Amino acid sequence: MAHVSLIHPTAIVDPAAELDSSVSVGPYTVIGPHVKIAAGTTVGPHCVIEGHTTIGSDNRIFQFNSLGAIPQDKKYAGEPCELIIGDRNTIREFCTFNIGSPGDIAKTVVGNDNWIMAYVHLAHDCVVGNNTIFANNAQLAGHVRVDDWVILGGFTVVHQFVRIGAHAMTAMCSLLFADVPPYVMCQGQPAAARSMNFEGLRRRGFGPERIAGVKAMHKALYRDDLTLEQARSRMTELATSQPETAADVAMMQSFLDNVSPQRGIVR
Repeated sequence: MAHVSLIHPTAIVDPAAELDSSVSVGPYTVIGPHVKIAAGTTVGPHCVIEGHTTIGSDNRIFQFNSLGAIPQDKKYAGEPCELIIGDRNTIREFCTFNIGSPGDIAKTVVGNDNWIMAYVHLAHDCVVGNNTIFANNAQLAGHVRVDDWVILGGFTVVHQFVRIGAHAMTAMCSLLFADVPPYVMCQGQPAAARSMNFEGLRRRGFGPERIAGVKAMHKALYRDDLTLEQARSRMTELATSQPETAADVAMMQSFLDNVSPQRGIVR
């Protein structure tokens, strides 16, 4: 039986691009010479995938996306920086993911199993973990770090170099100038901490003891008028007295270890 190409005849795929034979490419899409796409990924019509871009397996890339364009950084001078996208991601319409820049890690990275809705922008050197959800028009400036299981509400805007910890969540139209610790729900312009993402944690299998530990960390950080160092001391005591909370406390402490004094955390 003759091989049936999954690349539409109107698509322009550079001969040097490396596409698995199972990759499908829609009409009028343009794919550049340094692009690599693994098995099972589908690329819709009218997309442009360029630069040193590597895309994993079983991704679903909808129409009108721009992936791998040069960073919006005046200092960029043509260096071979990268965009790396993992496996099983859904990328909806009109998203723009730029490659990295030589001023940081030289790559923009998206992990696995992320659900990225329309008009999302990932600037240069952003690093996104796994199992995140970015609602429509979430906008990330350069050098942003987003950990696993984060949910960004629609029209969330993230300032450059901000970090967002695992299981955190933002409300619609949030504006982030400061780091968001793990588990925190925030809202506002600028965003302020409102609660912890308790419902999300329950859906991910957190039991009552772990939920109680997260509540205790929230109380220490935001409710008891403690300094950050006092709050961290109380968390250390929590992990000692309630060993089932130790892993969650350790993740929070590790995040707080790397908070910039200039940027701080959402309060």
